[in-house]
Amino acid sequence: MPTKTIRSTEIQNNFGRILDDVVRNSTRYVIQRHSSSQAILLSLEDFNRLLAASEGERSKLGSVIRELSPSYDLGKVLSE
Repeated sequence: MPTKTIRSTEIQNNFGRILDDVVRNSTRYVIQRHSSSQAILLSLEDFNRLLAASEGERSKLGSVIRELSPSYDLGKVLSE
């Protein structure tokens, strides 16, 4: 199942078309706001499949989510 990234303003302007893509094609959308990933849009069928997934599959999904999550690094590390 394909995963695409989309800006929040684009999803607002094309919600019906994007929702059709999610439901008909099982496309997942990572919604970005200010160049930072904020949410995922997926179908109910896909969501139910994720809830029933094995521990290994959930772990893979967790890795993808961590990779897409925004990083908030403030300041500079002077020494460790």
